[in-house]
Amino acid sequence: MLDNEGVVLRAICWSEIFPWLSIAKSFRLAITLRLITFGAAAVLLTLLGWWGIANIFSHERVPSSSWTGSFQGQSAWQVIDNSVPNRPFAGFDDSSGLNIHGRSPVVSTWAVLSRPVLRILSIAPSASDQAMSASDFFALILSAVWSLAVWAYFGAAISRVAAVQLATGERVGWGASLRWAGAKWLAYFSAPVLPMLGVTLVVLPILVLGLMMKANTLAVLAALLWPLVLAGGFVMTILLLGVLMGWPLMWATISVEGTDSFDALNRTYSYVFQRPFRYFFYAIVAALVGWLGWIVVENFAASIIWLASWAASWGAGSARIQELTDGSGDESSLAHAATSLLAFWSGLVKLLAIGYSFSYFGVASTAIYYLLRRDVDARETDEVFLDADTSEQKFGLPKLQKDAAGAPEIGENAAVEAGSAAEKAKNEPSA
Repeated sequence: MLDNEGVVLRAICWSEIFPWLSIAKSFRLAITLRLITFGAAAVLLTLLGWWGIANIFSHERVPSSSWTGSFQGQSAWQVIDNSVPNRPFAGFDDSSGLNIHGRSPVVSTWAVLSRPVLRILSIAPSASDQAMSASDFFALILSAVWSLAVWAYFGAAISRVAAVQLATGERVGWGASLRWAGAKWLAYFSAPVLPMLGVTLVVLPILVLGLMMKANTLAVLAALLWPLVLAGGFVMTILLLGVLMGWPLMWATISVEGTDSFDALNRTYSYVFQRPFRYFFYAIVAALVGWLGWIVVENFAASIIWLASWAASWGAGSARIQELTDGSGDESSLAHAATSLLAFWSGLVKLLAIGYSFSYFGVASTAIYYLLRRDVDARETDEVFLDADTSEQKFGLPKLQKDAAGAPEIGENAAVEAGSAAEKAKNEPSA
């Protein structure tokens, strides 16, 4: 093919024409053992925390629709077990699981991690049919804080690995990613909290005004001040819209830029409100890629469990395998132990599969951040902050500079750095 100048075009760089194609790289990175393990560990810790908090604040008679009631009668491991089918391409009601069966990781993961906050916002305290008890309210607050604390660590590790590898192709080791998450944990934790604190500051004076409205005489004064209440509603809408739609970008900002929570907050709100339709388009692409990947991962895990049971049934019989799997057979302690062990190993496979869903969410969010930064700030997607950790350093030839006569030479700082690197390599023992 010839262009206007008669030059032969041998290849087309589709990533330059359609930069959003880089989101497809998220699947390949999300299925690595390192990120799946981070996601699985965070899921298990999150559910254990939610289960413990719900049981601490629960009492004898609570509706199953409440936060504390939804965790009664099943353990965190049962929630995991009910989230992935036991055989490939099998549909089932996963209402008691994480609600990720047949859904895209982008949608399901966002919904799961935002669930405590959404429950607080969706239930009106004054509604008689959906009254929220004080214990359920505090359980939701603690659950939100717990999930944020867990994911501020493991989500940081996932997004940091994605940030470096998507930009440079360099791998970040297990230790380096976890050390980064530990060092930056407070920034990851506080970034989504700051807008919520702003919402709380707006709610408090409106709450006082609401107490005044209980009296008819003061209700007239409150009605006169109602434009101020609407202004507060506008501020809360902006704050909540930014944090609910953009909190994944906050973590990506810290991972890419190596910055603090205030800069992450500023960049997130800027990108979300300056490029909302572009952000929505990138999210749709990421959701589609993640959904196709989840179909593969979910059924791959279900095939492992089903084929293992199928092979064992040729020796023990399908009826016996069924009895040991669901615990419907012998009620002896040994049979119960066998059932528990089988459930543990099957649940471990399912947990790793669920880990992909959450790892993909972190990787895709980082890829979307790179694209939005390119659109808003006109910065290339290969620019990333590299930590001083040796596993993230890249060594190469020193930079050249020109002397007074225009001849190239090694700069003084570059020469010192090159000499230090050479001395370090010389002193290290050979493998």
